[in-house]
Amino acid sequence: MKAKETLVTTFALFSLFFGAGNLILPPLLGFQSGNLWWLVALGFCVSAVLIPILGILAHAKLQGTIFDFGKKVSPTFSLVYSSLIYIISVSLPSPRTASVTHEMAIAPIFDSPSWLTSVIYFTLVFVFVINRSKLLNILGKALTPAIILILLGIIIIAAFSFEFDYGNVTMASPFSKGILEGYQTFDAIGAVVVGGVIIISINLKKKNATYAEKKLLIRRAGFLAGSGLFLLYAGLIFTGAITHSMFEADSTRTALLNGISIETLGNAGQLFLSVLVSLACFTTAVGIVTGTSDFLQSRFENSKNVFIITALIGCVLGVLMGQFDVAYIIAVALPALMFIYPITIILILLNVVPEKYASSKVFKAVVLTTIIFSIPDFLGSLGLQESLISLQGYIPLSKFSLGWVLPAGVVFVISNFFIKYSSKN
Repeated sequence: MKAKETLVTTFALFSLFFGAGNLILPPLLGFQSGNLWWLVALGFCVSAVLIPILGILAHAKLQGTIFDFGKKVSPTFSLVYSSLIYIISVSLPSPRTASVTHEMAIAPIFDSPSWLTSVIYFTLVFVFVINRSKLLNILGKALTPAIILILLGIIIIAAFSFEFDYGNVTMASPFSKGILEGYQTFDAIGAVVVGGVIIISINLKKKNATYAEKKLLIRRAGFLAGSGLFLLYAGLIFTGAITHSMFEADSTRTALLNGISIETLGNAGQLFLSVLVSLACFTTAVGIVTGTSDFLQSRFENSKNVFIITALIGCVLGVLMGQFDVAYIIAVALPALMFIYPITIILILLNVVPEKYASSKVFKAVVLTTIIFSIPDFLGSLGLQESLISLQGYIPLSKFSLGWVLPAGVVFVISNFFIKYSSKN
């Protein structure tokens, strides 16, 4: 396997997961965690790095689309799950890109309302989606390396210039806090939705390669991309932790990232970063709206009208939600993520394990268990914690909003045991 092929695939995977909107999450997480930043970083990287990379490995095994992840439960479940994923994608992460753009690049310079930014932003998104411009693909290849270099500069300058002052911070359950904040990257969902694009690209470029060779390529690239993501996310969390005395305790995510970039790179560097992040956000929004439109078009006999109408609806939703600030969109996204993310994680894991441990019966039992035990966490994210306190006492990890983890694991083991036992009799 050539090193160049591995590096190209590594970069493609890295670009897939390292969305510009994700940049605003790690610094504030570190800022709030103080000297426990390393525990938060580990938790964050479980859900924002490890699970998404496993999602790519699952795609390498399935060689299919998002539908194939849930087919062993049932085709109906797979359709409903896929539809929910796309609805969430156009309703939350897509509008968030406009909000990040406004707070990082527009608001510091122009005294204009956020609704105006959203209208202009998604008008352009609609134009690019309808015309399927290749400019964004070319632009995306240049944006990611530029952003990475600037972020590495911020992390290195901060590490050698700032005092290691973590402040008097106390965070309950830092590891689980990191895991739940990692949900907001939407990277596990990204792995399921567009991870197949990477697989298709490899198949086209390496038509004569064996299944084993392609799997080895994906594993190596996944390890390298995951390592890069881990270092960058951990570095940003650490940077946020050591700037505790430099910013107000109630700083927003975008304000903190802007402040750190000014302290390390100066005003010119901060402006350059804001422009790059805004462009990268734009490419992400175009990708989400295009992917959703393609999905619905495929369900309606490849109708061009369905594609256009879906793109229009996606952009209208973007305008409606994009005028709110980032913190509000993240808060609104939490209940949806508390329900859909556990299911996504379980589907990824079940598609990664060897086939003999992941029969259709195992899929159905484990996914159903995950859905049932995700409901208390979902209700808790809606502010109903008080009515769930007694219930949480009976569900392990429920107080950390991870009540589905152990039940799903136990059902996986038990269902496999019974299947193996019944086959012998």
